[in-house]
Parts: sequence; structure tokens; C-alpha cells
Amino acid sequence: MLRLSVLCCAFLISGCSSAAINSPLPVDSATRASVFERPVTSGTFKSIFSFNGGDGKAPAASLADYNGALAGTTYGGGKADSGTAYRITPSGKESLLHTFRGGTDGALPESRLLAVGTTLYGTTINGGGPGDEGIVYAIAPSGKETILHRFSGGDDGANPYDGLTGEGGALFGTTAAGGSRSSGTVFTISASGTESVLYSFGAYSNDGATPVARLLDASGTFYGTTVYGGGHCGSSGCGTVFKITPSGTETVVYAFKGGKDGAQPMTPLVEVHGNFYGTTSQGGSQNAGTVFEITSAGAEKLLYTFKGGADGAIPQELIAFNGTLYGTTSAGGSKNDGTIFALSLSGKKSLLYSFTGGKDGAEPRAGLHELKGRLYGTTGEGGSAGAGTVFSISG
Repeated sequence: MLRLSVLCCAFLISGCSSAAINSPLPVDSATRASVFERPVTSGTFKSIFSFNGGDGKAPAASLADYNGALAGTTYGGGKADSGTAYRITPSGKESLLHTFRGGTDGALPESRLLAVGTTLYGTTINGGGPGDEGIVYAIAPSGKETILHRFSGGDDGANPYDGLTGEGGALFGTTAAGGSRSSGTVFTISASGTESVLYSFGAYSNDGATPVARLLDASGTFYGTTVYGGGHCGSSGCGTVFKITPSGTETVVYAFKGGKDGAQPMTPLVEVHGNFYGTTSQGGSQNAGTVFEITSAGAEKLLYTFKGGADGAIPQELIAFNGTLYGTTSAGGSKNDGTIFALSLSGKKSLLYSFTGGKDGAEPRAGLHELKGRLYGTTGEGGSAGAGTVFSISG
């Protein structure tokens, strides 16, 4: 799975303005169908930017709204080849916000940025200290970076993969490793950098393990996924959907069974009309991944099974737009370089685009983001310099 480029090895293996600190942190609008009021209309694809390595390479995070434009991260590239944070306009004008230096600064950002006012918050998988356990950071509009927390491993947690979720004036996130049982954590951190672990996975039999996706705030309760755990698929488990309160009470909502049911969910959930939707990277009838629906009570339904080949394989994060789910696959398509698809809530799928591996890009490793009626995304490979692209499409 491409999102686990470092995790596979391990598990297989002030820039903060006072206004940002004191303002309530918003629910991530990309996860709520109700905010999408403009339908996508034309069905056109456009590659708007190609990374060249110096300004970043291999983007693996979905984009976020930022000051009328979009902001994102690249997993590598920049002066130290440790990744970058950037801003890009819908027309493709890109500006570098920060180049990660590795070491104490952090390295390998794979997280979606969260904008609170004019400040961006995010995580890096590595860097931060001697153990390379990752960091939480903030970036001001000037590009000044403030490190809010350096993970120390052990009980504190290690290796946060995805971004943060804001709720009630605080930030919440997950680490893939560490915690008191070495199975990952859910943590909270203030905008001034006070961090505490809310929950360590592996607390009971069949609990989840290894969360790599950001949390979804659903009316004050957080929902998420874990890659492993759940009691099926042998000792490692096929993964779970879980919920957790802001005070740290965690419950497994659903444990994946593998096979046709799906396995190894690695992406965040999206909420539509009170139900939750997500993807598994493996499983299904062709072991190419699935899209599932699940209720808050844990009733799960397989919505779509990817067939591989031209149909696509390894689905990434979903977005809900005008009552329809949109997403990407990292593999499959006409050239095996990934696809963009639309999926109705009844499970009817439409293939919108197949990447060719040329200037249009290849291997999208993150989901889509809506801005003014178009969907924007990134590819981890391809483009004019082979370092990845930013694209837009309307369905």
C-alpha cells in the first residue's frame, strides 16, 4: 500500500497566531457531505502543476482549503529531501511554504494539513528527535514553522501518518506506533503544544492496532480506522473501524473479516446522512480493495469491490460531493497508473479518468478535495519531472 511507504518497513513494519490559538477549531469540512452545495458538472481533467524535486516530490496527502487556494505536503523533495509544505492556486501557481530539514525538524510529511485561521497544522512521520518518531507542527502564513510536539516513542506514541482533526479548541490525531502496548495511539494537543495520549490501542482482546488515518469528528465522537487488529485474519487482524470519545473511551465498531469483506483499511471515513463510508486497501473478490458502508451501530455493507485491471485497485480516501462518493485508486486503470472514480450510495461506479504515467501523473496516493465546484488531487509519480503532480477534475 503506497500510503504505508515507511510503515511497511516498520510493521510489515512562534508561527501560531493568537487568533488561531484562541479560535474554535473547525470540523474538517472535507468529511461532511452537507458542505458540498455545488455539483460537479463538466467531467474534464486537467494537470495543473508538476513537482520538480526541489519544490517537493511524491505528494501523498490530500489537499486542504487555505486562504482561497489549496495547501498540501510532499513526502520527499526539498533541500533535504525530507518533504515540503506548499500552497497552490486553482490555476496552478505554486509557492513553497516550508522545506523540512529532517533531524529535529521533522521529515516525511504524509499528512493532510488543517487550516485554522491563517495557521496550518500537520504532522511528519519521521524526524523530531533521536528516535525519528515524528512531530506535530504549525506553519504561519510567512512560512515560519513552530514545532508543537516531538514524539518520544514508548507510551507517548510514534510515527503520526495522517493529519489532525479540530474539536472544541483542541487538536486530535493518531500515531501508528508506540503507546503503552506498542499498537499506536490517539492523542490530543493544544495549539500551544500541550500533548497527552487519550488512548493506547491493544487494550483488550480484538482491539484495533496501527491507526494511520486521521479521525472523523461526528457530532463530538471521533471515528477512525486501524490497519490491523480486530480478531480476524490470524494474529495480526484484518483491521477495524473504531470510535472514541474526547475523554478517551474507545470501542471497536466493526472488525473486518478479510476475503470478500475487505481488509487493511488505511484511509479516513466520510459521513453521509449519518452513515460512514471508507475503503479497504485489500480484500474483495479480487483482493484489489473495497468501498464499504457502516452505521454507527456497526452494521456493515460492502458497497463496491474493485476488480483490478482497468477497473482500478487499492482505493484511497473518499470524498462526498452532492450525494456521490468520489475517490482515486493508486493502481489499475488503462495503464496501471491509477484511476479517478465516482460511486453512488447504492454502489454504482463510474470511471472518470485513467492516469497514463506521463505528464498527467501516476499513482494517486491520496483522495480528492472540492474547491468551487472542481475536485483537486495529487499523484505521487509522473508529471514533467517524474516527481508527481497536482490535477483537477469535474465529474
